[in-house]
This record gives sequence, C-alpha cells and structure tokens, in this order.
Amino acid sequence: MNELITGALFKQMVLHGAAVITAQKQGINDLNVFPVPDGDTGTNMSMTIGAAVAELRKAEPPTLSKAADVTASALLRGARGNSGVILSLLFRGISKGLKGRETADAAAFAAAMQEGVSAAYKAVMKPAEGTVLTVSRLAAKRAAETAAQGVKDLETVLEAALKEGYETLAQTTDMNPVLKKAGVVDAGGKGYLLILEGMLAALRGEPLPEPAEEESVQEKADFAALGLEDITFTFDTVFIVRKTVDKPLEPFREYLNSIGDSLVIGEDDEAFKVHVHTDIPGAALMEAQKYGTLELAKIENMRTQAEDLAAGRQAQSTDDLDAVEEELERGEAPAAPEKPYGFLAVCAGDGLAAVFKDLGADGVVSGGQTMNPSTESILAGVEKIPAETVFILPNNGNIIMAAQQCGVLTEKNVVVIPTKTVPQGITAMMNVDFEAPDAQTITDAMTESLSTVTTAQITYAARDSDFDGFDIKAGDYLALEEGKLFGTDSDLDALLHKLAADAVEREASFISLYFGEDVSESDAQKAGQLFKAACPDAEIAVLSGGQPVYYYIVSME
Repeated sequence: MNELITGALFKQMVLHGAAVITAQKQGINDLNVFPVPDGDTGTNMSMTIGAAVAELRKAEPPTLSKAADVTASALLRGARGNSGVILSLLFRGISKGLKGRETADAAAFAAAMQEGVSAAYKAVMKPAEGTVLTVSRLAAKRAAETAAQGVKDLETVLEAALKEGYETLAQTTDMNPVLKKAGVVDAGGKGYLLILEGMLAALRGEPLPEPAEEESVQEKADFAALGLEDITFTFDTVFIVRKTVDKPLEPFREYLNSIGDSLVIGEDDEAFKVHVHTDIPGAALMEAQKYGTLELAKIENMRTQAEDLAAGRQAQSTDDLDAVEEELERGEAPAAPEKPYGFLAVCAGDGLAAVFKDLGADGVVSGGQTMNPSTESILAGVEKIPAETVFILPNNGNIIMAAQQCGVLTEKNVVVIPTKTVPQGITAMMNVDFEAPDAQTITDAMTESLSTVTTAQITYAARDSDFDGFDIKAGDYLALEEGKLFGTDSDLDALLHKLAADAVEREASFISLYFGEDVSESDAQKAGQLFKAACPDAEIAVLSGGQPVYYYIVSME
C-alpha cells in the first residue's frame, strides 16, 4: 500500500510513463483517422514527455513540488504538436496543484490531476469532446471521487482513474464524428492513458521497462592512446540527425566508409547518431541532411589533440556529446531588438524555406507534417530574430499550439498567425506591410488574407482504408483539400486533372505548384502544363519546394 508520493517517486512515475508510451508510440500513430502517412500523435507525446525524462535524469528533486515543476517546465519547452502541448498543460496544472508540497496523499494528487485538466481546457480555444480532454477529465474526476470515499491507497485511486479513462476512451469513437467514420478511438486519449499506466506501474514498484537495445556509439576518441602514426583521418566527428524521411541508412553508411573509418551508427525510430573519423567532416554533415535535420555535431582534430598530449599540455576538447547537448539547451542570449518586426516561418524543404526568406522571413524552423518542431525549437528561432515583435507562421494546424506557448517563455512580443498550410503562410507574408505603424495592423492584414487561398496536397495512402465513401488502397495517391479528403487514384496525373478541374470551378487566378523531394523537375513542369491547359487565364507557377510526404502542395487564389 502506497499512501504518499514523494519527489523521488514522482520522478520514477514520469520515467515509467515515458517508457510505456515510447514503447507503444507507433500503435498510437496508427490510430490516425486518415490513411495518409502523417500519424504522429504517439511520436509527439513520446518526445514531449521524453524532454521531462532528460531533465529528471539530471536531478534528484528534494520535494514533490520540485519534481513536478521540473517535469512541467521541460514538457512546456519540449511540447510537439497539439497532443504534446495538451500533455504539457496537464502536467503544468498538476505542478500548480502540488506547488509547495514535499509529499502528497491520494486526495491531493487526485486534486492536482483535476487542476491539470482545468489548465488544458482553459488553453484550448474550442475544446472538443471525444478527445484527450474528455478522457483526462473523467479519469481525474473518478480519481477524486475515489479519494473522497476515504481511499488512501494511491494505487487504488489510479486504478479507478484508468478504469474510467478506458471506458471513456472506448466511447470517443461515438463522441467524435470523424473518429466514428474511421472506427477508431482518440489517439491522444490513448497516449495519456498509457502514461498513467506507466505511472501506476511505478507506484507498484515494478522495474522500469528496458529500452530497445541500440548500437553503442563511441562518443569521444581516446586521444591519449593515439600516436600521430596511428591517425589515418584527422577529425573525430560525432553528430545526431533527427529523421525527416523514411529511407534506409545503408547508402549513407557506404558513403561514410568511403571517406573515413571507425564508423559506428546507432539508430532508432526518430533519429540516428553517427561516429566517424574523416578528413572532410563537412561533407559527412552535408550528406546526413538528406536524411533529416542535423540536431548537433561535435568535431575534434585528433592530430592536434595527440600533439598537445605529447607536449604534456591539457587537450582542449568538449567533454562529451551530453555536454554539447546541455550547452545547446542553454542557448545563446536573445538577439537584441534592432527593428520593430520580425517573422519566423515553419516549413520542411529547402525550396519552401527559400520562398519564405525571399518574402522577408527572418528565420525558418524546419518542421511540418510528421515532424512537428518542439516549442523550444520554435522559441530558439524567435530568440535569434533581432526584433521587438516576432510573428510566427506555424503553417500546420498541429504546430499552432506549440508556437503559442512561446509567448510565456520570451520577453519578446510574440504573435502567432494561425496559418494551417504553407500556402496560407506564403499568402500571409505577401500581405505584410513592413512599414506598418503597429503590430496589430500587420496581424489583421495577415490574418484576413488566409481565407483568400485554397490549399491542396497530394500524398500517398499508407494503408488500405474505406473512408468517407472512398475505397483507398495502400500506395494510392491521395489529394487533400483544406484538410479534407478530395480524391484518390492510382494514377497521379488523373488526380492532378481533378484538382485542375476544381481550380477552374474556383475561378483561380493564381496557382502555385510546389513539388516535393520525390518529384522530378520535368514531371513537375508537366503538371504545371496540365493546370495551364485547364486554366489558360490563370498565372501558373511551378516551384521546387523540396518537401517530404507531399508530392505536390498546390495553392489556388
């Protein structure tokens, strides 16, 4: 029987919760209501709580209040996607409810769970039932009711909360029309309950689940053991890449072996870590970016290190990769304001990034569908812009909430323009008056412009599905328009014809096709000609976006 939660126990509860959801994140991703390859709820929630794990592992919180505060702070900065932000809000409320407490009994912890639900509901503009909000609310309510009946055992209280939570989760299919069409339960609600399951396991004293084995990476060369004659390649190079494309690393491994030695690559679902000795570390890093976003790198000159050691001097090097990570997490000082307004866009693809910069964006954060950047990543972009007011263009509905959290983490004035697509973001930037007398004037102009553009996106079906009257087969091409399924076909040209016909009906005057990384220039130009034939009076632009996931992003105005 466990009647009190201490700081140490709360830490273990969070570690357990993170381990459970990480192990089952793909199952949560697969609960997506569309068959498009954009399921990322499990990944977002896993990475969000993973930020808390990283901080908690560095600390031994002396009180429950401190443990909850460390957790909430890390979750806030690490929040990814709407599900991650809501998870951070749930824990922020728990932290508020436990503030000042060295320990908490069952009643106090249940009350803190309810405080978390309250924080989440307040932050969501239009709370929808049949989501993680519903599941967490009724689970917390049952926990409080159980404790109010005089139950002091925390395990019993959490068991009751989980029982109610899973009963509610089963009902989310009927609560939400979209979930009902797809015949699935809410992914965010499922993820939250998995975290609670892990927390209950910690209360029961169960061992922390073993993580999947990964190939170990030599993070630091043993320079003391090296003589100059032993050094074939000069630079000891270690870096981490967050994956943005799903393709095997074998060609990259072969390339690295061709330019160096001592190669070790450790890989998991989200990222891979590389250690290699090479004379051209820049080339290794450049090639790595074909697979994802470079998160950090450490390059050391082994010849210099060996010479220093031979001369009896202390080798100058970064201690290890963890130290580099900590340094990056601390970040640089915010850029001092040099102008009134700055603009930060979120997008994936070098071509799209170039478009935003050409339109006046001061910075671009890499991210989009399936790779939502964390609040901390967006915040880092905000802090680098030397402006008093920074406008953020999330360009994805699942990134808006993470962007909004930046406002409480910086002294700069942050304005989030609720752009849900890249074309909306581009249109918003085209409507900026850089000499406007105040930020509100810019905000109004950008926001009002969003309704003038229609966005279509073409991707592929990740699985067989019968959705909203469409019989979809894995591998089929899918067209989404304004976030809704527009059409599906095994022939890409046929689908482009349908979109072109839709552009005619909309009387579009300006049509832009941004082609992705898997589309050739020649094929993209053919698609442009197809639209030109259908809309001879419209201005057609074909541009390389370089985006993953979507073959084409089509803007119609």
